Amino acid sequence: MNTTIRDLLVKFGKLPIPLDQVADDADLYAVGLTSFASVQLMLGIEEAFDIEFPDNLLNRKSFASISAIAKTIDQINESRKVA
Repeated sequence: MNTTIRDLLVKFGKLPIPLDQVADDADLYAVGLTSFASVQLMLGIEEAFDIEFPDNLLNRKSFASISAIAKTIDQINESRKVA
């Protein structure tokens, strides 16, 4: 999953540094992720993982790091299993 997230960050994140220099738990906003890019990233994630972000997960914390994004995707998938 992290590889796909990294691929999407390259495509939509427009980070000013190479993504291979960014650890999975690094603060993406501190390395240059903008609010606009995070929206583009969210749309790419929704398409790639066939999910939809609920309103309560549309926040900075959900996109703070690659690990946070993976955790958010897992949370969405878990809630789909329950529903």
